[in-house]
Amino acid sequence: MAEEELPAVLILDIGGTHGVLEDLAALLKKHFHLITMKEFLGNKEEMSKKIQSIFVFECRPTIDRELLESLPNLKVIGNSGVGVDHLDLNMISSFGVKVTNTPHAVADPTADIGMALMLASARRLVEGNVLNFLGPSYFLGIPHFCCDRDVLSESIFGM
Repeated sequence: MAEEELPAVLILDIGGTHGVLEDLAALLKKHFHLITMKEFLGNKEEMSKKIQSIFVFECRPTIDRELLESLPNLKVIGNSGVGVDHLDLNMISSFGVKVTNTPHAVADPTADIGMALMLASARRLVEGNVLNFLGPSYFLGIPHFCCDRDVLSESIFGM
């Protein structure tokens, strides 16, 4: 498919501090003609008619009434993060625009972090790690402060 035949999607930018990750942009380019916010603002008249969707990455670009009014052919806003608290769903739906979301995209990593925090808390891993970096001489005055004996030896921290 030629680039002109692909549906146009508005994104904040590619790369940089707040832009869509370059790998993700490459994937999007297979299915969409990407228009950055800078390109859009530089030529609103022409670009506004082409844009059919907005890809929101890390809550950007900000979706407000002015932006929605400037995009007459907008059909969908794709949100890449979990949760849509940053989007005014009532205002967006009043324009006849649908919103998509990825509610389970980070369920496994969130569970992993939760388990890691519980284990670190139960084993006082943070305190043990601090003591580990203070060096063996610091342990002489603190007998078995927060760690098992094997932590005081040269064993592996963790499980």
